[in-house]
Amino acid sequence: MSQVFDIERCDVDIKSNSCSHHTELYGEERLIVRRGQPFNIILHLKPGSGEFKLEAAGFTFTVETGPLPRKESDTKVSFGLRESTVDTEWSASATHDPSGNTLSVSISSSPNSPIGLYSLTLDQEGQKTSLGEFILLFNAWCPRDAVYMKSKTKKQEYILAQHGQVYRGTYKRIKGTCWNFGQFDPSILDICLSILDANPKFVADADKDCSARRNPIYVTRVISAMINSNDDNGVLVGNWGEVTDGVHPGQWMGSGDILRQWAESGPVCYGQCWVFAAVACTVSRALGIPCRVVTNFGSAHDTDANLIIENVYDEDGEKISNDSVWNFHVWVDSWMTRPDLGSEFDGWQTSDPTPQERSDGVFCCGPAPLKAIKEGELTKKYDAPFIFAEVNADVVDLVQTSSGKTIKFAGSTTSVGRFISTKAVGSDERRDITHQYKYPEGSKEERKVFEKAQHNNKLQQQGEEPGLRLKIKLADNMIVGENFDVSAGLTNNCTVAKTCTLMFMARAVGYNGRRGQGIEFVSDIVEVPPGEERRLSLGLVYKHYGPAITSDRLIQLSAIATDKQTRDYFKAEKTIVLDEPEIKIELVEEIKVKQSVTAELTLLNTLPERLRDCSFTIEGVGLTEGKPITEKIGAVDAKQEAKASISFIPTSVGSSVLLVIFDSDKLKNIRSFINVVVKDE
Repeated sequence: MSQVFDIERCDVDIKSNSCSHHTELYGEERLIVRRGQPFNIILHLKPGSGEFKLEAAGFTFTVETGPLPRKESDTKVSFGLRESTVDTEWSASATHDPSGNTLSVSISSSPNSPIGLYSLTLDQEGQKTSLGEFILLFNAWCPRDAVYMKSKTKKQEYILAQHGQVYRGTYKRIKGTCWNFGQFDPSILDICLSILDANPKFVADADKDCSARRNPIYVTRVISAMINSNDDNGVLVGNWGEVTDGVHPGQWMGSGDILRQWAESGPVCYGQCWVFAAVACTVSRALGIPCRVVTNFGSAHDTDANLIIENVYDEDGEKISNDSVWNFHVWVDSWMTRPDLGSEFDGWQTSDPTPQERSDGVFCCGPAPLKAIKEGELTKKYDAPFIFAEVNADVVDLVQTSSGKTIKFAGSTTSVGRFISTKAVGSDERRDITHQYKYPEGSKEERKVFEKAQHNNKLQQQGEEPGLRLKIKLADNMIVGENFDVSAGLTNNCTVAKTCTLMFMARAVGYNGRRGQGIEFVSDIVEVPPGEERRLSLGLVYKHYGPAITSDRLIQLSAIATDKQTRDYFKAEKTIVLDEPEIKIELVEEIKVKQSVTAELTLLNTLPERLRDCSFTIEGVGLTEGKPITEKIGAVDAKQEAKASISFIPTSVGSSVLLVIFDSDKLKNIRSFINVVVKDE
């Protein structure tokens, strides 16, 4: 007959387990471990329990996850004691310390276990004892785990780093914005697990969904769908227009506030691509999946899946087609193996939580291997054709005449997928990863891949190289609030004079290419002698462009020339990113844990008018208790400084980042940050 021990209590040894499982940043309130790696529990036995003998101990441990745990789904697993644990399946071993009357049990989970909240039960000859609960995560430190990542510095960056850079702007004016991921903030991991439970697949079949959570491909696809709220009760509502309620996407400083709001009251208003991606990164890292935020400059949105962006204009230069090229678009890459596709497709996988097109009937995208995108392997799951077009589509410009005829007048094979960027490992520098997505533009390999991906949909080239060249010239130091001039130059490379109609216009535009209000327009008939240039100037005055631009501070310039003899069309386009005033940040006191620190904040109002409803907001992981602190300062006159002093008390020792946002009725979402090192008392 087997021994039966009376167990007084179970110590799950949180501190020691957290250290060995790299989960100490989650706190010490409960046991959080990573799969495929042993963790230890200590069973305190009642006096007189006798000597422990392995062969006589009738210990059976059972772990269960999900609302309907089943052995067939691997959401319920029972296992006994062995001489030592194994690294391929659930197993346990034990050692007895008679002097302390304790039994130390080492439990190893399968590296292929579903992630989630587990219960642990001990059965001794039918006598069951609950030993508590634990959360099991993916394990990038375990070579047998699908998310295994060899590099220590990359694991630090892509799993443990709580803040990072998100890149925005245009390919000529790339600007990093600091973001607090906050995946280790209190309650965030619970919220991330509840996101999985809120997904429609769990609601439809909880057993199947929980079992599938062993697979980071499946979990990543669920995250992609659940970060937006288009099909379900997901996290964020998208808004690319005027914001009259909720929070403007540019005002968010980190993921924590968004996730907590979702947990309290459902879908959060509002997000745009960088917010969707940053929140997805937080959820992925919290669950143990290595993840990075990626920005693609010149990002194509191919609505008809032909891998070509067709910009169709009327004769007045107004765009009348649906395809678009965003100034930038942000998504995430997650690291994992792809046993469903073959080992050559292991590594970084792109997924996109911004709701653009449906995939299998749901607004989600990916994960698709970067290798498949680069090589044009568009049959590989998931959504490879759409992502390929985002980084490698060709662009064709067409004009539709009043007679209904469509004429191609320009195009580009290089304007899509530029300076694809992510934060560098271990620093705040930008790293260009374009080479991971595509071969160099114009190279034989790149053209070969495009033709392979496009199949038989070949771009028909028309005409010869143009004899006229149209180019836009910008002013220097274009700061929001100032007036400045831009010009369009038409150069005649022909041997005969040319008479042309030249139109030059400016309009507000969103980062996603959505055209806004017109600002200025000028046109003229110009005579251009051979070998010479004629210019048409356009004055951009703040009182005209100020009310039209969005918080993206983008102005799109378009110049169109029509040769009156040949009726050929020529087009040039540039997007201006208006410079914004800088926030000066000064920390007054020495920064020590649990001691008040004051941030002195200053910003110059560069506008020729008064700002109203001005405020500064700060936030930092371990600095502001996971929540933003706002100081309202009222109105600031033209060309005067906005000033505020905000105090905070750091709660943890180590490196962090203090984010600052200035907001007002006219100057919105001006951001800055400062690196902070908090010292011990």
